[in-house]
Amino acid sequence: MTNTIPSEKRIICDYLIIGSGLAGLTAALEAAKHGKVTVVSKTRAEECNTRYAQGGIACVVDREDSFEAHIQDTMVAGAGLCHEDAVRAIIKAGPDRVRDLQQLGLHFTLQKDVESNVSATEGNQFHLGREGGHSARRVLHAGDITGREVSDVLLARCRENPNIQLLEQHLAVDLISTRHIEWQGENCCLGAYVIDKNSGIIKTFLAKFTLLATGGAGKVYLCTCNPDVACGDGVAMAYRASAEISNMEFYQFHPTILFHPHAKSFLISEAVRGEGAILKIRKSDDYVTFMENYHQLESLAPRDIVARAIDNELKRTGQPCAYLDIRKHSEEFLRKRFPNIFNECLKFGINMATDLIPVVPAAHYCCGGVRTNVNGVSTVKRLYAIGEVGCTGLHGANRLASNSLLEAMVVAYNAVIHSVDNPVPAPNITPEMIPDWS
Repeated sequence: MTNTIPSEKRIICDYLIIGSGLAGLTAALEAAKHGKVTVVSKTRAEECNTRYAQGGIACVVDREDSFEAHIQDTMVAGAGLCHEDAVRAIIKAGPDRVRDLQQLGLHFTLQKDVESNVSATEGNQFHLGREGGHSARRVLHAGDITGREVSDVLLARCRENPNIQLLEQHLAVDLISTRHIEWQGENCCLGAYVIDKNSGIIKTFLAKFTLLATGGAGKVYLCTCNPDVACGDGVAMAYRASAEISNMEFYQFHPTILFHPHAKSFLISEAVRGEGAILKIRKSDDYVTFMENYHQLESLAPRDIVARAIDNELKRTGQPCAYLDIRKHSEEFLRKRFPNIFNECLKFGINMATDLIPVVPAAHYCCGGVRTNVNGVSTVKRLYAIGEVGCTGLHGANRLASNSLLEAMVVAYNAVIHSVDNPVPAPNITPEMIPDWS
């Protein structure tokens, strides 16, 4: 490495955030209150796992619900491997972070948007969805495109914030740590090398704090509902910087991805089962239920159990897919509750109100990642990992449905607050000592 790249190819900021999903943008907006922020996105800022999240945000907002119930559901879904302290902290912080989203301009679906016969008072209350593994309706949602709505609102707020620089088509290549130079002190993150895909130049980004928010690694698998950007690069960069990694063996498969030769990894939200859809398998000329053989919650069992059950039935019967049956509901209701999913199915000749929906499991979510606490603090000084790239211990071996957006916004907020409240003394290193990429 040599110091040959012109100085204008060096960007110095207070916060470098790698990734533009819910975690990255939440952190950017909070960090902008405390300094200059640079967000880098490997493609368009909109292209991230957040945008494809359909279900919503699991959060206790109903008086009939409780934190303890949500905590218990999370612990059970995690197969005994959740860190209870993390579960409690993140779930209890949820309502405050939901209010933050509302103040930024996000509108959640209300009862009157879905139900026709509700009173004026009930109509203005949140419409809460139920999903697999949950003992109550507690999933806040914006139609069935919650992730897209969240992404659009946060991007709009970031783009109008003068303290935030958003750089698209900028792919992080490697983290810069004190190991890149002749340094005998404690390992510390100093920023990242980032390639500008438009020019081909690798730039040197130096920051007081670096926040990894790169998402998951679904594209490691042939069958996944993740976009191409979910390639595990954040975990790889953290590993090369000597950060500890945990629980990478726990990759969650979503049970219900639309099975059609022309459908590209389209997910059928778990909320569809929350509204009463039943899983069936073809048997001769009939379609029969099977989840009663695997779990007492049947089609609303936790994701790992449902995905394994479908896989077992496909192997047992030789059928290419299972089916979701939600024909109990009218077309009017389904169009209101699941407008995006309904229209997407129609593109492939499937009317949810009259037809069975063919589904198969596919790779969905990385329950492991860079080991952190609930503040996103990694084992490398000045390096935080937030969102799916991190592993707080919330999910254990299997994530409870709709806990991912909850964790992303809580840990992202916590990380910035932690960086402000716990400043790390700067190592005695000047920018001139840090080599550019060559």
